[in-house]
Amino acid sequence: MDYEDELERYERDGEDRFDNFGGQRGTHEEDDFYYEDDEYEMEEEYEDDEFDSYSGDAIGRLDPNDTTYTFVITNTKDEDQEVVLFGANENLTPPEGVTVEVAESSHNEVREESKANPFTIVGMKMSVSNAQQFDNVLFLFEKTSTGRTTTNVRQPRTWQSPQNFDQKSIHAINFTMNVTGKTSLRFKAKKGTTVFTFSIQSRTNLGNVLIGKNVAEVNTAPQVTGLPQMDNRLKPVSKLRQLAQPVRRVRKLRLKRPTQGGLRKKFRRAG
Repeated sequence: MDYEDELERYERDGEDRFDNFGGQRGTHEEDDFYYEDDEYEMEEEYEDDEFDSYSGDAIGRLDPNDTTYTFVITNTKDEDQEVVLFGANENLTPPEGVTVEVAESSHNEVREESKANPFTIVGMKMSVSNAQQFDNVLFLFEKTSTGRTTTNVRQPRTWQSPQNFDQKSIHAINFTMNVTGKTSLRFKAKKGTTVFTFSIQSRTNLGNVLIGKNVAEVNTAPQVTGLPQMDNRLKPVSKLRQLAQPVRRVRKLRLKRPTQGGLRKKFRRAG
């Protein structure tokens, strides 16, 4: 902010506080009314004290090529096996006969990163070799170090639609999950292969603190389903970016009776 603008703001604030001083103080309501002999204009301005540090790139942007995790779960046993995805704090190993692989890196890397840089998943594709896998519900599980647990249930069958022609694939656009060290995704895996493709909507990057940037990073690219009817409607607007937008306010100038002592507030003439 320019120093002259800063000084002008303090001067204006001081005048606003003492424009009625002269032995008789006005009410707070009267402080909003000003006296002016000639014409005056309404000026549109921001509240400087609320947006001194505002900048257009306050919220970072995720690289569109760095917003996908592909989990491949394989169960070689005939019976259903419980699988835990994420859950970095618990760090549970897969049961015998089950492997968990991440195409982009490894399950261990994803777990470690979720502890330091939590992220939000919005949108998920689920492909299976056995269509009966969709009958097994998904559990969004959270466990704190004090022992408190919270569980939410998601049923894959509810994401099916007439537009999903592949009976072994589901695209859940509205699937959401906050991934931290405390959270995990659990389900019973049937014999065969189950593939989850997760889309990352936002992530924290603590390394941004070292260069004076916001730790939040948002993915602005829409999810692509391959279905024109749905893709045309996918216009996501990040809530984080909406919160970063400043609110435009208008300062109201009104007529006010002269105060005792004949003090009057001066304004820049219109025109």
